[in-house]
Amino acid sequence: MHRSASRLTRILACAAVPVMLVVAGCSSDGSGDSGGAPDKAGSSSSGSPEAKKTPTVAPARFAALPDPCDAVAAKTIGDLVPEVKAKNGTAGKSTDTASRGSCSWNGLEDKGVDGSQYRWLDVSLLRYDSDATLAVSGEQRAEDSYAKEVAKAKATEGAKSVKTAAADGVGDEATTVTYTLNKTDENFVYATVVTRTENGVVTLTYNGTGYAGAKNPSVTDMAKGAVRAAKEAVAAVAAANEEPAAKEPAAEESPEASAKAAAGE
Repeated sequence: MHRSASRLTRILACAAVPVMLVVAGCSSDGSGDSGGAPDKAGSSSSGSPEAKKTPTVAPARFAALPDPCDAVAAKTIGDLVPEVKAKNGTAGKSTDTASRGSCSWNGLEDKGVDGSQYRWLDVSLLRYDSDATLAVSGEQRAEDSYAKEVAKAKATEGAKSVKTAAADGVGDEATTVTYTLNKTDENFVYATVVTRTENGVVTLTYNGTGYAGAKNPSVTDMAKGAVRAAKEAVAAVAAANEEPAAKEPAAEESPEASAKAAAGE
């Protein structure tokens, strides 16, 4: 009995050891090394996660648009639209004039027995800001818009004899789209010039027809007129974003000069 009791005592003592170790581990303040394997969750939380990087996007070159009705010179309007009804143009409605705007002019020149000539000119201005959230620059957005405007002009419903050509010397890239379109029982000749300049897009449409037996304008002449007006509109966009020249400070007048001026010398 004595030997059995001693053996039972030893077994109970050994069984109590891991329980004490567990209790000691739970009550530890973490300042010591328990000698066990490191906690994966704890080790990962101790390191700081890599911060998300904000994409860098080039700022938009143009921050403003000119008044679209001032984008084409008065002389050019007079040459392209004889007997223009409103010399100052008719502005289109826009809720954001810093990003979009348009203006149009029209006129009917009566040539008596030779009939009459009708002309219509329209300019549309679009500007795009850079978008850091989408990592897209204003220039990239303008490039997309430019392609869409060209495609839109080429897909004009009812257009015939559609032709496209590069418009050299107009903005960063430009395309002229010409076609004929029958409306009000007359054949109108159209020339549309779509231009991208930095983060801006200029679309200029020029069309006309002859009434009462008058000869229709040629496609070549309409295209030349449209390119001429488009160049002026592109220049107007650039001018609207130029910083005013700083005035040079006036030279300080010497005390001797001030004294002579006061004496009337």
